[in-house]
Amino acid sequence: MFDWAKYREDLGQRIGELAALSPDTVGGYKMASGAGAKTNNLDEKTRQLISLAVAVTTRCDGCIAFHAQAAVKAGAKSAEVAEALGVAVAMNAGAALVYSARAMDAVASLES
Repeated sequence: MFDWAKYREDLGQRIGELAALSPDTVGGYKMASGAGAKTNNLDEKTRQLISLAVAVTTRCDGCIAFHAQAAVKAGAKSAEVAEALGVAVAMNAGAALVYSARAMDAVASLES
C-alpha cells in the first residue's frame, strides 16, 4: 500500500516551498481552512470527517493524507471514518444521477 507518512512529509515540504514563493496563496488557504475552528459550531473530529469525505469526492491524495491524520488525532475511529466515506460515496452517486438528468436535458434540447 501507499506510504502515507512519507507522502505527507514530502507534500508538506513542497507546500512550504510554494509558501516561500507565493505566501498569499498558502496564507489564503490557511485562513479559509481555519475559519470553521473560529466559530467552533462543529467539533474538530466532525470537521475532519467532513474534510476526509470531501477529499475522497475530489480525489485529493494530499488531502486524504493530512485529513486522515487529523481525523485520527481528533479521536475519529475507523467506523466513523467509514460512515463519513459512505456519505461521500452516496453523494458522488447522487451527483452523477443529477448531472445525468442534466445531460439528458441537453440531449433532449437538441432532438427537437
